Amino acid sequence: MIRLDTITLKQLRTLQAVAAHGSLTAAASEVGLTIPAIHSQIKNLESAVGTLVLIRSADAGRMQLTSEGTELLRAANRIEGILSQAGAQIQARFQGRVGHVSLSVVSTAKYFAPRLVRNLNDRCPEIEISLRVGNREAVISDLDQGRCELAIMGRPPREPQVEATPLGPHPHGVVLPPDHPLAQGDGYDPSLLVRETFLSREPGSGTRTLMQRFLERFEEGHSTRVIEMDSNETIKQAVLAGLGLAFLSLHTVHDELAQKRLAVLRGPYLPVMRHWYLVAPVQLAQGPAAQRIAREIVDLNGIYLPKLAIA
Repeated sequence: MIRLDTITLKQLRTLQAVAAHGSLTAAASEVGLTIPAIHSQIKNLESAVGTLVLIRSADAGRMQLTSEGTELLRAANRIEGILSQAGAQIQARFQGRVGHVSLSVVSTAKYFAPRLVRNLNDRCPEIEISLRVGNREAVISDLDQGRCELAIMGRPPREPQVEATPLGPHPHGVVLPPDHPLAQGDGYDPSLLVRETFLSREPGSGTRTLMQRFLERFEEGHSTRVIEMDSNETIKQAVLAGLGLAFLSLHTVHDELAQKRLAVLRGPYLPVMRHWYLVAPVQLAQGPAAQRIAREIVDLNGIYLPKLAIA
């Protein structure tokens, strides 16, 4: 019989440490317990749920989660996220504020998120706002594990379930040096475009997915060469250096386009228009501070978004 009432935070944190390091020895070092104590915590956890939560892999000898252990780890991560938010709320009240809100944004949004937070600080000085920036996967993890009450991203995730409110347009396009042959005129030859080298973020990023869908219109058996880079800033510098073209959110290159250091490709199917969304996890009830900040973000009506002169 499952005895959830006997599960302790120490047991769950021990499970987190073993899952992160793959060994009892490394976990013991992290949490400051002896190896026998780590083993005891895991055994007590397994007794509480009535099944194994860890097994030793046959090849490398590392400790691996069972499917039940994976469920417990997910619960443990959510508990840690919720406790972290509770601590932030308490600290905010110690500082004389009425609450704290953690706002997670995808890395593409970092080009306007500080301006948004400044607007929110002006409108709600009594609420402390912390800004977390990460890739799409990290933001979805924040939503799932309770590390944020609100997030701004492009395409809302299927899991965890969220409430999504559109905030404004999010144009994407191909950027290239102003003197590139494809930058001349208001059209492009698709057969030439797909023979260019494209600089891109990692697979799974929202921008990479949009780029692939755009290029698939023209490839017809030809595989476009893609070089992965770890940040939009690196990609921009590589395009400026002439290493290739890039399919990017045009909000990330607002300054470079305005200064004519970069150009945007013009022609059919461009720009690719998407939207920014404010999302909140359904599984977590929003407190008054998060509800207030959500209303303010919507009421700002996208004034913090970069304005682009594109046709």
